[in-house]
Amino acid sequence: MTPLRIPIPLPGRRALLEAAAVLVPAGAVLLGEAPFAWSVPAALVACALLPLRHVWPPLGLLGGLWGLAGGLGWPPAIVALYTMGRRCRHLPSLVPWAAAAVLVAVTPVLMTQDLGWNKIVLAFGFVGLYAGAPAVMGLLVSTRSRLTESLRELERAREDALAASRDAARAQERARIGREIHDAVGHHATLIAVGAAAIVASTAEDETRRGAEQLRVLAKRALAEMRAALGLLDGTGHAAGLAEITALVAGSRSAGVAVEREDRGEPVGVAPGTGRAAYCVVQESLTNAARHAPGARVCVRLHWHPTELVVEVANDAPVASQSRAVTAGGGAGLTGLSERVGATGGELVVGPREGGGFTVRATFPLEPHPAGALAPALDPP
Repeated sequence: MTPLRIPIPLPGRRALLEAAAVLVPAGAVLLGEAPFAWSVPAALVACALLPLRHVWPPLGLLGGLWGLAGGLGWPPAIVALYTMGRRCRHLPSLVPWAAAAVLVAVTPVLMTQDLGWNKIVLAFGFVGLYAGAPAVMGLLVSTRSRLTESLRELERAREDALAASRDAARAQERARIGREIHDAVGHHATLIAVGAAAIVASTAEDETRRGAEQLRVLAKRALAEMRAALGLLDGTGHAAGLAEITALVAGSRSAGVAVEREDRGEPVGVAPGTGRAAYCVVQESLTNAARHAPGARVCVRLHWHPTELVVEVANDAPVASQSRAVTAGGGAGLTGLSERVGATGGELVVGPREGGGFTVRATFPLEPHPAGALAPALDPP
């Protein structure tokens, strides 16, 4: 059978502990034998003054000195000395108060009894232990609490250091993979660009020259975008954003895609992350349209509203005579695109159009950003 446990709120527990700290010594006083007529009242007054130790720890002991002189003040004095030990950080600061308690407790004995020097030494030693034990116990408990907290802080620091080490290792691994991708893909992209440039220089056919020039430009652009994505730019360039959509649309037109551009509203500066996400929406949509709907007309719309930016790319159905050029797509680009848009607080909606075709629509919230943190607005189409 599980025992019934009634939780006690923290203020209630403190009140119970304080009541016990006062009533238990008072009970011990009442059970003792009073050497003097005023011993019991003095000790009870000392018990009643114990809550003053929370205002200033020595007050609990000072209020009980009269009771110590009466011979029954040790129960409240033990509580007061223990509290002083808990609040104190250094043993030397406790010595004067413990010595005062010893002196007050022994003086009435020396005045009322004729003791030999050996008994006087024993009296001081016994009373010194009686006064020092609770004070040292409180100091030990306080020291243990501080050491425990220090160990917790060290453990937290160790965990933070391990987490930082793991993050650094992951960053190094990502950097290594990025360098490998850059070296491998960049090498082949450079060769493509060089080969296209050689064709431009060696051919006399205008159509071949235009095709080779487009191939060279696209290879260089792919290399630049890869470097930007891998964080390998040397500082002379910048990550693609809204301002580069114009060049992106122009590049698609030069590649033979029938692209129209439509802007509505008043463009404003946006956060860099929003600009990059909008650029990626247009880039991925134009790539998918060229791959899956060759010959189809594509419309890129950017609508500026007071609180949001809507980026929509819609393409018609593919031209039947060019349907043979359609290649299979995996759809992984749209998944990554949705994650990128969602990271900016936006929403991505994709789906087929009535009568054929496909639409990609991204909505980005426009919120005020700190000065200097905004991406430039769009260039004119």
